[in-house]
Amino acid sequence: MSAEKISGVILAGGQGRRMGGVDKGLQVLGGRTMIEHVIARFAPQVDEIVINANQNLERYAAFGYTVAPDVTGGFAGPLAGLQAGLKAAKHPFVVTAPCDSPFLPLDLVDRLASALGDRQLAVAKTGDQAHPVFALVRRDVLEHLSAYLSSGGRKIDAWYASLNVVEVEFDDEAEGFSNINTREELRAGENGARLDSPPRPSMTDDLKGKSSLAPFSIPLSIESVVSCMDGYDPDALRVDKACEAIRACLTPITGIEKVATRSALGRVLAEEIVPAIDVPAHDNSAMDGYALRAAELAVSGDTTLKEAGTALAGKKFQGTLGAGECVRVMTGAVMPPGADTVVIQEVVQSKDGRVVVPAGQKKGQNVRYAGEDLKTGVPVLHAGHALRPAEIGLIASLGIAEVMVKRRLRVAFFSTGDELASIGSPLGEGQVYDSNRYTLFGMLQRLGVEILDMGVVKDDPAALENALRTAATNADVIITSGGVSVGEADFIKTMMAKLGEVLFWRIAMRPGRPMAFGRIEADGQSAFLFGLPGNPVAVMVTFHQFVRDALLFLAGRTGDYSVPLLRVPCEGALRKVPGRTEYQRGVLSNVGGEWRVRLTGQQGSGVLRSMSEANCFIVLEHDRGNINAGDLVSVQLFEGLI
Repeated sequence: MSAEKISGVILAGGQGRRMGGVDKGLQVLGGRTMIEHVIARFAPQVDEIVINANQNLERYAAFGYTVAPDVTGGFAGPLAGLQAGLKAAKHPFVVTAPCDSPFLPLDLVDRLASALGDRQLAVAKTGDQAHPVFALVRRDVLEHLSAYLSSGGRKIDAWYASLNVVEVEFDDEAEGFSNINTREELRAGENGARLDSPPRPSMTDDLKGKSSLAPFSIPLSIESVVSCMDGYDPDALRVDKACEAIRACLTPITGIEKVATRSALGRVLAEEIVPAIDVPAHDNSAMDGYALRAAELAVSGDTTLKEAGTALAGKKFQGTLGAGECVRVMTGAVMPPGADTVVIQEVVQSKDGRVVVPAGQKKGQNVRYAGEDLKTGVPVLHAGHALRPAEIGLIASLGIAEVMVKRRLRVAFFSTGDELASIGSPLGEGQVYDSNRYTLFGMLQRLGVEILDMGVVKDDPAALENALRTAATNADVIITSGGVSVGEADFIKTMMAKLGEVLFWRIAMRPGRPMAFGRIEADGQSAFLFGLPGNPVAVMVTFHQFVRDALLFLAGRTGDYSVPLLRVPCEGALRKVPGRTEYQRGVLSNVGGEWRVRLTGQQGSGVLRSMSEANCFIVLEHDRGNINAGDLVSVQLFEGLI
């Protein structure tokens, strides 16, 4: 099966009786739900994830994966979950794992796939104990499984006894198959489990053609996750590698809430929107004109019809369309029964109840059919979709008054430095007003997050520790600007190690070379940390190249929300040293019908005016050297970004 793709099915369809009726997958272990731990280990090994669940479907859907309830009713156990997964899966092979096994082997799929061969099923085994809920199965056994379930069968071993099966030894990872069934076991897991094991590279990554880094990660494993990346060098980290490292360590928020459709603009959808009605609800006219039967039109020459009545938008024609008749219709009017074509009023001649239709009309013209826009039962929006005005209108057209959305991401930020003064206070000797918090506040507002402005924090270990602890207990993300990001003072690194795990990087870019990324923990809560440089332009550049996309990902957004790059000629020559990515501030304008870009002037990282006068970044790639006038350069527009 070396050329085949694999779907992963997480079995979370039980009733959670031994957990007090609460789904085991949603129980919290080490600051994460158990299913998040399973996803973190499972997702790098497969090409898609399907969650089999029968309760709390919206909460499971919020993780951004397909949720498939049992097809066989009555909570028929893991076989019913496998059946649902086989039906929902896209790929020819399916591997299963239960939601209550947060330590599953990181090479589970590789070893099962290596042993499957031409058999129908590969089952994990430790010692004399088979683990049939950890199994790789060919999708074409679905019919056989469905027949077994229909006959009343429920036992896994009895079902696969009639299949061609291979058992795969996992004695070296026996504890990976342990599961958590009760609250006592959950507490024991909290006290003694190792939850800091990162996903490690999969032996079949080349087969799947994707990164081995999971979209979820377990807390306190950041250094281990990024250190296994190709080209990782904290002292000279490429921009693309820094972005990859950050994304690999992030875990999207899972909290959801119900809001009025009118209030959902800019929010991230947490449920699938499936129309309960057709839109439009009826076949209707797309133009003002006359509705008729196309079969009654002459092949050549004019056709004269009798006007039988009128249909208005919201007031349909009440009569019957007879032979040789037509109905006057307005845009949006329900099509009269029997009519299949609308001829616009501008081309006909109407007099004394007689309508002359010219030749050349086509059957079905100017008709909008029921369900043409939205069709009953066909999903139109999926979890993770950002709700723009068009989506708000679409949801309203279905008569939906409230929608489930992800809760807003909470972001705390502050500036650091004894030299900073807040607006409204007099400047002391050597002080400057803090502008970074204002640019950060503006950029965060555009992303629709909840904002906690914590002001200016002095260069004092106790003050900085207190600020970070407060931020970690109140926010999902902490953003700092100033010395904390560079790690120049020994106490900063020591304190960061005390509070969590933070990596200090030197990014191969200009402006914005120093940066920190990690996680801060306090009072059982944690938050991701982005430590940005102190220079005003560097703050804006690093925010938009690293933090923006990370925040959107954490907020639960799916799809491609990166800012596209345009290629345009550069008006003047630019000096550039290969070996770093540069973000110069430019003005994109139309000159004689052709788009061109030029520098704003002085490009120092402290010259905030260069950002104010610009409408784009001129992005000079890592390996690029000097640019001559007229050469094409990449441009990243500010509009909608800054």
